[in-house]
Amino acid sequence: MPHTVEVSRLPSPGLAQPNSTPPSLNPAPKPKLWPRLLSIAVVTATCAVSGFVAYQQLWPAPEDLTASKIMNDDTVAGFTVYDQFDGAGGTELDSDKWSYDTGQTGWGNNEKQNYTDSSANSFQDGSGNMSISALDTADGYTSARVTTRGKFEFTYGRVEARIKMPAGDGLHPAFWLLGSDIDSVGWPLSGEIDVIETLNDADNYHTGIHAPQADSLTSQKVQAAGYPPVLLSDDYHVFWVERSPNKIVTGMDDKILKTITPDDLTGGSEYWVFDKPFYLLFNVAVAGDWPGPTTAETKFPATMSVDWVRYRTD
Repeated sequence: MPHTVEVSRLPSPGLAQPNSTPPSLNPAPKPKLWPRLLSIAVVTATCAVSGFVAYQQLWPAPEDLTASKIMNDDTVAGFTVYDQFDGAGGTELDSDKWSYDTGQTGWGNNEKQNYTDSSANSFQDGSGNMSISALDTADGYTSARVTTRGKFEFTYGRVEARIKMPAGDGLHPAFWLLGSDIDSVGWPLSGEIDVIETLNDADNYHTGIHAPQADSLTSQKVQAAGYPPVLLSDDYHVFWVERSPNKIVTGMDDKILKTITPDDLTGGSEYWVFDKPFYLLFNVAVAGDWPGPTTAETKFPATMSVDWVRYRTD
């Protein structure tokens, strides 16, 4: 059974806001021919800051990247389905399972969207998916940041989600986790695990952690980035995180993207804050310092489609 935690408020505005992006990365607006050069620049810039990013080419050919390897009965066995979004089209998400972070604060990255709890921005699509849709409205961009805060958290085990990403200049969808003690300790002391983030044309991935560091209110980062052989907006893929004592592994379909232990941190185990409960977040951010602005070619609604979320706790 999932653990539960009572949460009554969002982090205080006086605390460093949790965010799913490294705020120090600030690429300039890019022409359409630049998506890969931009991602390489992001990786290089992150290496120059605290933490470590490894650029990886993991797939020798597109046929190696298949969700079907994850979707067979043997792999599903042992997992509990948290939600498979079987509601009618346009209906709200199950309030027993999902909460919302709302507001237009920039979220530590100068993002431009206003996160809402409106069913215009997050809903069941009638085809077995959760849709998180960023909209371009007369009052600006709106989107949703959907979480299991106050509903589900886990310490050890594995969580998987099958997701189809949106693509377009200035779009930044993410599936990530935050420490459930964020209200009491703030970010980055809470810790952050980024299972998957992609930028702009969805031809790239970023994954890793944010951990505290000595004498700083910013995080140290251990990350990996690279290019899969297909656009992540073309089809669904299974993104997952597996947590055990002193170890975090993230992956996509049947590929490991990154393995992280306290040895990867400056300061080692003293700054390892990950052996405690975390909750899940799904969101679509718009513009901001990372990945940069939208353009006239960015199409809205921009929808992150989540087929299912499931877990196995150890």
